[in-house]
Amino acid sequence: MSYSRFASVYDALMNDAPYDEWEAYVKQESAGGSLLDIGCGTGELAVRFARAGYRVTGIDLSDEMLAVARDKADQHQVSMPLFQQDMREMEGLGLFDIAAIFCDSLNYLETEEDVERTFRSVFAHLKEGGLFLFDVHSVFKVNEVFTSQTFADAGEDVSFIWNAFPGEEADSVEHELTFFVQAENGTYERFDELHRQRTFQPEQYKDWLIKAGFTVESITADFTASEPTEQSERIFFKAKKNSC
Repeated sequence: MSYSRFASVYDALMNDAPYDEWEAYVKQESAGGSLLDIGCGTGELAVRFARAGYRVTGIDLSDEMLAVARDKADQHQVSMPLFQQDMREMEGLGLFDIAAIFCDSLNYLETEEDVERTFRSVFAHLKEGGLFLFDVHSVFKVNEVFTSQTFADAGEDVSFIWNAFPGEEADSVEHELTFFVQAENGTYERFDELHRQRTFQPEQYKDWLIKAGFTVESITADFTASEPTEQSERIFFKAKKNSC
C-alpha cells in the first residue's frame, strides 16, 4: 500500500466525511482532558479536538499521514505530539482521560486477535475511569451498502473511482481505489490502492471490551442516542476503564 501517495489525496477522498459530528460526539460524551487519537491519519479530527481544548496526542501507522497531520497542526498553531505506532502495540505514550478510534479505523484490523490486542493496548493507556470511544462499520453496511458498489468523484485536482467487493472473510470488504492526480504540467497521474476492512457484530465487540477490562456504557448508531437497528450503518461504542 503506497501510503506516500494515499496520504496526499486522503483529504480529497474524505471531503464529505462527518468530522463535525465526530467532534460533537466526543464533546457530548466527555468533559475534556487528555485525548489519545488512535489512527489519526492526516490529523483532521486531532486538530479539531486540540482547538476545542483537549490535550491531544495522535498516533498512526503511516509516517506519510503523520507528516500531513504535522503540517496541519502547524497551520492551525496547535501543539499536538504525533507518533508512528501500531494501535495493537502502543507503548510509552502515557495515560489519557480519553482514547478515540474514529472514521472506521478499527475496521482495518482483519482478525479477532488484532481487535482484542488493540482493546488491551487501549486499556493500558487509559487512566482509571478513562473513556474509550470508537466507531465501526455495521455488518449491514459492509454486506449491503458497500457490496459490489462503485463510487466516483471528478475534482479539479484529484479524481477517483472506488469499487467495493466482498472480502474473503465473513463481513469483510475490499476497496479498490483508482486516483487521477493532476501534475504541475497539467497532465494526470494514475495510481491504485487496495484497502481491506472487516467488521463484527456489536455483541462481539462488547464481549471483547469486557474481556479487556472495560465496562460498556453505551452502544449507539449513526451519531444518535438510539440503539443500533438492522439497517444502522455506523456503530458507536462508549466504554470505561474499570478499577484495577
